Amino acid sequence: MTSACKTTIRRLALTIAFLGAGCGAVAADDGKTIKGVVELFTSQGCSSCPPADAALKKLVDEGDVVALAYHVDYWNYLGWADTLASKENTERQYAYARMLGSNGVYTPQAVLNGRDHLNGANLQAIRSRLDAMNTDGRGLAVPVDAAIAADEISIKIGAGEGKANVVVVYFDRAKVVDVEKGENSGKQIAYWHAVRDIQTIGMWDGKPAEFTLPASVLIEGRGNSGCAILLQSMKDAETLGAIVGAAAVLAGPQGKL
Repeated sequence: MTSACKTTIRRLALTIAFLGAGCGAVAADDGKTIKGVVELFTSQGCSSCPPADAALKKLVDEGDVVALAYHVDYWNYLGWADTLASKENTERQYAYARMLGSNGVYTPQAVLNGRDHLNGANLQAIRSRLDAMNTDGRGLAVPVDAAIAADEISIKIGAGEGKANVVVVYFDRAKVVDVEKGENSGKQIAYWHAVRDIQTIGMWDGKPAEFTLPASVLIEGRGNSGCAILLQSMKDAETLGAIVGAAAVLAGPQGKL
């Protein structure tokens, strides 16, 4: 491992320790307009994924997209069981495959606004595609706001057209993993916004709506957790559709994506 890489890992470890020191929660709202939602399907057992994981980190730092990493489990047979993977993450990727008309799934795959996909390592293409979506009407058209009020997370959704599920995606803000086997054996890799649970909390019918969650849902990660609120339509009962609105809330003393 290079000295630069070691320095990055040390800084990340300090960041995680600092995040863990906080017991409160704050909204991820620094005045930036959210350009879109990037959902990266990745795996610790995939040698092509580390560049995509690094690209997602840049999106997290830029703070103008809701960036989520879904670790999948279908590469576990290669010799390393992804420590952040779940069958639910894999099922979500297959649900997108049905929507996209794809015969299979792959990593690293970035799904943008629930509408399109591309290689998750191609950061320039991700940015360009999101800009194009906002230009041609496939961006986030419905305002969504999430904020902490006392011991509650207040979610406010504006008016718009159509119907959609109100989906809450819980994630760990930062993780460092020593990969001991498989294609990335011997590497220490930093992961950001790794999804650990997905819940649908209600429906939106085009009218302004409000939802409330206990702020304690973000305490589980000891300051290293967050959640994204996705307003997502469905093509049918099992097929995901477009994401038309999104916001995020982070636990800890720093509330910036």
